[in-house]
Amino acid sequence: MPAAHRPGLRVDAGLTIPESELSWRFSRSSGPGGQGVNTADSRVELVWDVAGSAVLAPLQRERILERLSGRLVDGVLTIAASEHRAQLRNRDAARARLADLVADALRPPSPSRRATRPSRGSKERRLDAKKRRTDVKRLRRPPHD
Repeated sequence: MPAAHRPGLRVDAGLTIPESELSWRFSRSSGPGGQGVNTADSRVELVWDVAGSAVLAPLQRERILERLSGRLVDGVLTIAASEHRAQLRNRDAARARLADLVADALRPPSPSRRATRPSRGSKERRLDAKKRRTDVKRLRRPPHD
């Protein structure tokens, strides 16, 4: 895809990955494809070097490297797409998957949970339910002579 049509991969309002930092690899897909499955290179791998990216701020780079550490190999993120028969659709799927993955990794951490205690009413309801269950099970027992 020419860079003139796609200036970059827009992740969110503050980050757009330029096309020059994305590289593509194509191979034969094992999925659907009919007669062309053995000849068409429809499987797509989208590769982005997170550690060497020039568009990331240090905080963004640190957050992505930490949160995606299980998916990175030497600071490089690879997304594979082969669910569609057409290479173009797989390219679009890989771009969308990369944007979603990076956006999730950049999201600020959620606030920590504030410890709360169960209310008096919830404790009473729980104990009443336990008593009712005990009574049901007691009635199922054979008579005690």
